[in-house]
Amino acid sequence: MARVEIVTIGTELLLGQLVDTNAAYIARAMADHGVDVYAKHSVGDNPERLEEMLRASIERGDGVITTGGLGPTYDDLTKEVVASVIGAPLELHAPSLAAVEARLRRFGFTEIGENNRRQAFMPVGADVLENPHGSAPGFVAIRGDGKFIASMPGVPREMRAMLDERLVPWLVERFALHDAIYTRTLHAVGVAESEIDRRIDDLFRTLENPKIAVLAHEGRVDVKIMAKAGDSAAADAMIAPVEQELRERIGEGIFGVDRQTLEGTIVAECTARGLWLGTAESVTGGGIADAIVRVAGASACFRGGVVAYDNAVKAALLGVEAGTIERFGAVSEEVAMAMARGARERLHADVALATTGIAGPAGGSADKPVGLVWFGYAAAGETSARSVTFPGEREDVRRRAVTFGLNFLWRRLTRVAEMKAG
Repeated sequence: MARVEIVTIGTELLLGQLVDTNAAYIARAMADHGVDVYAKHSVGDNPERLEEMLRASIERGDGVITTGGLGPTYDDLTKEVVASVIGAPLELHAPSLAAVEARLRRFGFTEIGENNRRQAFMPVGADVLENPHGSAPGFVAIRGDGKFIASMPGVPREMRAMLDERLVPWLVERFALHDAIYTRTLHAVGVAESEIDRRIDDLFRTLENPKIAVLAHEGRVDVKIMAKAGDSAAADAMIAPVEQELRERIGEGIFGVDRQTLEGTIVAECTARGLWLGTAESVTGGGIADAIVRVAGASACFRGGVVAYDNAVKAALLGVEAGTIERFGAVSEEVAMAMARGARERLHADVALATTGIAGPAGGSADKPVGLVWFGYAAAGETSARSVTFPGEREDVRRRAVTFGLNFLWRRLTRVAEMKAG
């Protein structure tokens, strides 16, 4: 088993000018091959801080994987720092120089500058990682005690190819890697992260392989099961009893596994039961309909949606009576249910979901605060509604309302299915 740390290099990462996708890609590749990632770091183009980081990181594991700082500019100093940490001087690597020269000639350059020539210098004894996709070769430099620093370019396209084609095979051979980390993720909605944590707390403390982790999203919680095994069959055998235990403890909040989405589950449920679905949205502005039509095959069950933001549109397109709006207000249980009924009738749907609310920042009152959203549901012989007051800014309210609306619809659909089955 090997253990590494990841160090991504570049001042632009610390300034927030670039999103660090390289670290995530490397971490996934390490998990796929059974390499434990102990930590991830980012450091600017500062040789002193980079050297301090590398010296500390290399002591905690078997090696360090870096990206960035291999270009031709004056602040690309990764090789010089790595050479210092490893204790090996730099020397010209003739095949790398030839590759750099050939690439530049293909782009019309007849003279090779000293800055480009610098890219072909490597720590003495390093294993060179060729880069057919760019001008900067990578390398793996090995310290006297066997610990290593692998350095790759920061350009994501170049780094990914080098990692997959050069560095991963090197790691597999070096550490005789056979195991991989396999995962299964259970998706839950409508159950708070704190409540899930309470229900499965002892599993956190006792499980080692597989391990579990909880990740909270907006209105949704993922429970990830991670098993290290030699193949997928062995991992499945390890994961299955843990999954069963989690399902029993979390209960009906689980709506899907791995790549399943809440909207995908709704589409599958409606399609399997031959139900046509429609939506009527005010505060969510078509967000629920958009989520549904992102699912391949949604046309088998989704009639369409009405974005009825103005009260006149609620009346004209959905048949909501003006008196209902005047008496109860546009954001009310009565209007939400009327919108759902109107969508079901006008769209010739079997079931319909409606939303109406106050996203803010203005428009709230003591009785109807900013963040209040009513959800209406209509099906044959049933109309119901539910209200929630969401925290946050305008976009937070709208985004959370979309997730809750999908959850409300899913739970109504599954409740009806369970009643019919009973």
